[in-house]
Amino acid sequence: MALDYRKCAQDIFSHLGGKENLVSAAHCATRLRLVTVDNSKIDMKALEDVDGVKGVFSASGQIQIILGTGTVNKVYDEFLAITGLSAASKEDVKAAAAAKQPLPKRMIKTLGDIFVPIIPAIVASGFLMGIMEALTFMVGKGFIDIDTSGSLYVFANLFANTAYTFLPILIAYSAAKAFGGNPYLGAVIGMIMIHPNLVNAWSVAGMMEAGTPIPSVSVWFGLYDVNLVGYQGSVIPVIIAVWVMCFIEKRLHKIVPAMFDLFVTPLVSVFVTGYLTLSIIGPIFSFVEHNIIDGIQWLIALPLGIGSLIMGGLYSTTVVAGIHHMYTVIDMGQISQYQMTYWLPLASAANIAQGAACLAVALKARNQKTKSVAVPSAFSCFMGITEPAIFGVNLRFFKPFICGAIGGAAGAMYASLVGLAAKGTGVTGLFGLLLCLHDPINYIIMFLIASGVAFALTWMFGYKEEAPAEKKSAEPQPEAALPAIDCQPGTVYAPVSGTAIPSEEIPDETFATGVLGQGVGINPSEGVVVAPFDGEISSVTDTHHAVGVTSPDGMELLIHVGVDTVAMNGEGFQCFVQEGQQVKAGDKLIAFDRDKIAAAGHPDVVVVLVTNSDDYENLTIQPGSCKAMDQVIQVK
Repeated sequence: MALDYRKCAQDIFSHLGGKENLVSAAHCATRLRLVTVDNSKIDMKALEDVDGVKGVFSASGQIQIILGTGTVNKVYDEFLAITGLSAASKEDVKAAAAAKQPLPKRMIKTLGDIFVPIIPAIVASGFLMGIMEALTFMVGKGFIDIDTSGSLYVFANLFANTAYTFLPILIAYSAAKAFGGNPYLGAVIGMIMIHPNLVNAWSVAGMMEAGTPIPSVSVWFGLYDVNLVGYQGSVIPVIIAVWVMCFIEKRLHKIVPAMFDLFVTPLVSVFVTGYLTLSIIGPIFSFVEHNIIDGIQWLIALPLGIGSLIMGGLYSTTVVAGIHHMYTVIDMGQISQYQMTYWLPLASAANIAQGAACLAVALKARNQKTKSVAVPSAFSCFMGITEPAIFGVNLRFFKPFICGAIGGAAGAMYASLVGLAAKGTGVTGLFGLLLCLHDPINYIIMFLIASGVAFALTWMFGYKEEAPAEKKSAEPQPEAALPAIDCQPGTVYAPVSGTAIPSEEIPDETFATGVLGQGVGINPSEGVVVAPFDGEISSVTDTHHAVGVTSPDGMELLIHVGVDTVAMNGEGFQCFVQEGQQVKAGDKLIAFDRDKIAAAGHPDVVVVLVTNSDDYENLTIQPGSCKAMDQVIQVK
């Protein structure tokens, strides 16, 4: 009996806690994705019992209702008509879901939003500081003879620390954008915090040693005194101050009449925030920041490098979890407090080790596709860009990731034992050497230890191909004509060459549990999907990563390229068919870029599921190596 799409949508809506509980709705190839105000108001059990719903779960702040290809888009249209919601993009849903994430996750994401845009400025200053320090050292030792009074040297020395000197302004501007306030007002708060009428924070220690009194002022009508000291190099106080400013600014925009808003809102926002910053926020959070930095330094400096060994080993895991952006706060705080960061060498050791593990896979692999992904990913990792190596190679085979973590721990331990530190932040790997030109030998040794341990472990224990790759005179060409197939009823032919695995082994719970049907996953050796039998295209996703195909005898098939590749928004995918189109076995359906999928951190397994497998008494698969148009599924 055909599914009543409107009734299905109505039944789903009735269990969501009312229209006021809905924020937004979108869909992918198989799932209705909803963001709600309060998930506790949703009757999950009742949703699972709705006719047409194949499963319900919560992930990434979204309620995801599995309906299946060819069904979800029709139910979605009815759902919008019933609820009155407007169609939302997946980005809109993600943004709404992000706002519902737990506070710690939102804080980490916000730190990334603040620091990622200013990293180029920090990197430029860090590099130049390292170069100038090396030149000064070599001139002082007589290794080179250059004119240190010339304009090039003088100007370069001036430029070198500029980003760090005015760091609070950069952070304040970026933070105001991240918090939804006026970035120029945010910059003014940053300027207030390093105003020249305040004692430079980096001069305080010298003044105290010389016995020079630090000027102070009474605040809050004589309640207490605060020192008139700037916040050069501070991070946490600046972020908190700008958050307060944005809070005040946004509230004022709502209550101040439009004719006065242009004058009143900026004036009150800056004055109130400035006073709060210098009298309360700055002193309190500067104290908090110094204690956090001291605590981290204590951990790094534990005897025998134990603390650094632990952090170096766990660093790559935090990259996978997406929380590594918060480490910029540590780097900045340490540079402000110690004039260098001991944290960056740990991160560099971890990144270098993952690159070495990836390189071992690249050299040991005989599969040309694995090599083509692993080689550039390894060298990218050595340059400090780790995601392609970690997500595209090391995590895919898992053991290389563990070997890389061990190598990172070894390199970080050595860095701690010799007190290796960097003069700046923002880059790791090979380029990180430019931030350690005051101690290049130890950086190189750390590099060799981290990469050597990771490479050796991966080579010996971390990677082994299940079967040798067949030697071929040339890579298969996607456009090459496939043999004509006399399609047999109930037979699904491989839509792509590769290695077929049971659907239970697909690295996605929805596909693996069979709620969308039974079938196979194919780890592809090429980037083209072809029609697995004669039939009609029943659905095409707007991101071109999945299609539905129906055979003349009623078999309904979902072909889904990759896991969670809907997040790529069509980047790297090209679709050659449209809904309702008749196709012949072997016709090209989708082309996909395996390198882009790997770089985005997604498995590229091609999922092939018979979505109406419950209609058949028996479904058998043919696992193992297969070529396009080899039989992989048979139903009876």
